[in-house]
Amino acid sequence: MKLPLASTLLALAALVAPTFAAAEKADSNKPMFIEADALKHDESNKTTTFTGKVNASKGTLVLRAAHMVVAQDAAGKQMARMSAAAGERAFFRQKREGLNEFTEGEAESVVYDSDADKITLTGRSELRTYQGTRLADRVQGHLIVYNNMAEVFTVDGQPHAQTAPGSAPARIKAMLSPRNTPAEEAPGPPLVPTLRSSRSLSSPARTPP
Repeated sequence: MKLPLASTLLALAALVAPTFAAAEKADSNKPMFIEADALKHDESNKTTTFTGKVNASKGTLVLRAAHMVVAQDAAGKQMARMSAAAGERAFFRQKREGLNEFTEGEAESVVYDSDADKITLTGRSELRTYQGTRLADRVQGHLIVYNNMAEVFTVDGQPHAQTAPGSAPARIKAMLSPRNTPAEEAPGPPLVPTLRSSRSLSSPARTPP
């Protein structure tokens, strides 16, 4: 999925991609387990809509939102579009491959593309990396595209057209910790809930690995 870039942007991929990259690459091939208050399936469009406290897992990937629409093509590739309740943000978290490190992010809307192995965060977006329970890096902006396959990510500020009249476009913010010194102390990442398939799903309940 390609999104239009803001006229004013700052691409940080070359600077910090090695920190945020290299999530568990096998996650895109794992089944997705979802729990929610309600489910609606549209067979003609091959979409399933989940509403109400949606919790999903796909390997080490964890997704949480108020609303999620999952589309799946004939090849089994999944596209999950999540949105948060008013005033809140949707959430994702994923383990880095072979390390005790996690990448997590929040935004008003989150799109996960399993085929491209890419997560797009839009609206009050934030991306963080934890080394164990220590906060190592944080970036904030309007649009963040985190591409696990290419091992890069980009951060864009608020487009001028979307800001209030007379105000300047919002700029991105970043905090990057040197890898040879301790990272900033911070609370550990939220505990990953034990997920199970909704009773509305046809597949039997199970706990993901």
